[in-house]
Amino acid sequence: MMDDTGRELRPLEDPEDDCYSSSSDDTSVKVGEKPKTPRVDAMCVETPRENGFHQSTRICLEYIREAMLHHRWQEAAEYMACYPQMLEDTSFGYTERCKELVWRLSTEILHHHPNSNMDDYNSIYERMKHSGFKHYLKISLEHSFHLLLHGHIVDAKRQLLTTASWRYGKEQAVQHQKAKLIHAYRSLLDYILWCDKKVSNSDPDYQESCDIQEKNNNFRQASVNLKEIVRNPGVWDPFILSYVEMLEFYKDHKEALSVLNDYAYDNNFPPNPNAHVYLYQYLKRHDAPEKKLLKVLKILHVSVPSHELMLEYSSLLLQSEKESDIQKAFRIIVEMLDFACWRSNLDVWNSLKAIIQKLKSQKDWRKVVHAEMAGRKDWWPVLHFTSFHASKDSDENPDLMEVKASLINVLCPDTKLKYGARGVNSGERT
Repeated sequence: MMDDTGRELRPLEDPEDDCYSSSSDDTSVKVGEKPKTPRVDAMCVETPRENGFHQSTRICLEYIREAMLHHRWQEAAEYMACYPQMLEDTSFGYTERCKELVWRLSTEILHHHPNSNMDDYNSIYERMKHSGFKHYLKISLEHSFHLLLHGHIVDAKRQLLTTASWRYGKEQAVQHQKAKLIHAYRSLLDYILWCDKKVSNSDPDYQESCDIQEKNNNFRQASVNLKEIVRNPGVWDPFILSYVEMLEFYKDHKEALSVLNDYAYDNNFPPNPNAHVYLYQYLKRHDAPEKKLLKVLKILHVSVPSHELMLEYSSLLLQSEKESDIQKAFRIIVEMLDFACWRSNLDVWNSLKAIIQKLKSQKDWRKVVHAEMAGRKDWWPVLHFTSFHASKDSDENPDLMEVKASLINVLCPDTKLKYGARGVNSGERT
């Protein structure tokens, strides 16, 4: 915001001729002479291409910026009441830049002003939307967000309905993308209205047929647009979740699963770990076979080995009787502990301990552990088993310290470590 204001504060120049070129006697730098530092008040000096009106509005903008920087919002609002006169000037091609500046400054001041109200916001948004077509869609979407933020959901939807039918000239690619976004958020508002009706209809003492019909209408309106939107490659997390929730409510599990599968596995969509999380959560809610759950978690593990669901992944593998699955569970938990965010998590260390206990039933279990820890021997002890960690774990989580200490000899058998707990030192009873 301040960067834009700073650009606007520069003196007006001729787009074709540089009035500050090196030909000027005052600004040219001679050989062997140090360049002069321009004075701060130079922005207020009238230039050859600037008349009194331009100078006044530019100085007014400087005062607005100064007031905003020092959080003097009433003063900024008073100056702002004068600055929009700049919109009436069409010289030099600065009108579009001024429009966006007035829009940004006005909403920022209203956002912080203690006496601003919804009518003030509506007035600014409506004026700026109709001051030109370039920012119409963007301003309309922001207006809807503001209405939604203040609980005016119906007004926000009405705003988007009007915006969705707006057209200007030949539709360009950028305009088309913004129009799709308008449709997407309009559907999201239909979903919110559907949620409100769903909550009210859940009360058996309050179930009127007109409300049920309205809820179903909201679902139809939202689902038609959401189904179309989520077909376009992109990251549509909140829209996907809304659509799937409605489909689940109406027990259309086939369509819900199809949407989630496309979102997770369609190569046209950008890589998105959340897509696999949503698919896993849906499958788990509907008691899908363990094989399907493992398939989804396997892909998630490749992209985000530190994800919290890796704890569930290792737990599912641990239930298997295959030696390879137990070894895989060991690798998954060790990889989780490669990340500092998990090093103080008791559940992860307990899971590692349980896996090692089951792993010991295999003849070559030491080779498995050694192969996994070989590349970590130089930095894993520093990450988990220093005297600092011992002191911290002893004070904050003694149970964690005891679990970790009992695993030292297995994980780092050839390393002397200063880590002990309650009579346990380097993995052995003292």
